[in-house]
Amino acid sequence: MFQPRSIQSNLTFRDKFFSIDFILVTAIFVLGVVSMFAMYSTDGGEFKYHTKSHIIRFGVFFLMFFIISFFQIRFWYQTSTLMYVSFFILLLGVKYFGLTSSGSQRWLNFYFMNLQPSELMKIGLIAFLAKYYHRIPAQDVNKIKFLFLPIVALVSPVLLVVAQPDLGTSILIALGGITVAWLAGVRVKFFAYASILFISLMPIAISFLKPYQKARILTFLNPDRDPLGAGYQIIQSKIAIGSGGLFGKGFLNGSQSYLDYLPEKHTDFIFTLFSEEFGFLGSIFILLLYVLIIVRIISIGNLTRSNFGKLYCYSFATAFFIYVTVNMGMVLGLLPIVGAPLPIMSYGGSSMMAIMLGLGIVMSCKIYKDTPVN
Repeated sequence: MFQPRSIQSNLTFRDKFFSIDFILVTAIFVLGVVSMFAMYSTDGGEFKYHTKSHIIRFGVFFLMFFIISFFQIRFWYQTSTLMYVSFFILLLGVKYFGLTSSGSQRWLNFYFMNLQPSELMKIGLIAFLAKYYHRIPAQDVNKIKFLFLPIVALVSPVLLVVAQPDLGTSILIALGGITVAWLAGVRVKFFAYASILFISLMPIAISFLKPYQKARILTFLNPDRDPLGAGYQIIQSKIAIGSGGLFGKGFLNGSQSYLDYLPEKHTDFIFTLFSEEFGFLGSIFILLLYVLIIVRIISIGNLTRSNFGKLYCYSFATAFFIYVTVNMGMVLGLLPIVGAPLPIMSYGGSSMMAIMLGLGIVMSCKIYKDTPVN
């Protein structure tokens, strides 16, 4: 049974502080420190722009994560709709006022940073759907009238992100929303119907893909078809990872990275650089940190008593796993290159902000695990 609200709302700061999951905090901090050294390596062993920016961003967003962890879980429940709507408005703003780079219109300029709202929508959609399914009785989840809003809430931002174009992020947003619905108890048959519809529309969707997106798919199927063009990045990535061996070439000694054979090594391919320098054992260390983070998020979901908290934690843990899997699968040549950053490790303020926001809500679920939401 839930404890009375008065008891849950009057936790002292000491009670809240010692309710923090310090294992999760430590894993996040260690991963952040590792990412700083990796970024230092991408700058050629010098304290340049990427390194400075990454350190500042991690410091600011780690502090943000710590502060928002103390926000009542009821706050996140009550503001989840506002969060979703705000991020959706920002996505609309990208369509009309967004900055264009490399053929994609994905960012809004706020002077102090260029914000990519699609990254924030990953969290906003999960929180919104967790609240939605929290309010619906379990026996009504599969009624048609209760499926309409989640479908609209999922499809609308996905279409806006696809139009930017950013196929990779749109897929990740969709998978996050689908995860919430699945965990809430939506029957598999509805996902089967959606899959059939998606497959039937795929020929039409392919016709709308940009040339570089089609090239990425073809390159995934056969990287050697264009080794000096579309296939260059993934070929160099696999060479770098393989050359790292068991122990790696050593910090600042990655030849593929230092000789600039590997493009985008500070963003989506940061894991490649780390693997070349620290080898298989270093890669296992990073994987274990991610596994620890995911396990702790799931354990917090087990502890929290509210359905909202459970749905959010389980969905975010699954989404986090997908983000890591897609990035690592991409740099290993197991998945097409879709522009998916590695959480916390990759350079990028919007991605780190979104992940820290998501983790902050998780920690709030831990601190206020016995607090009812309504």
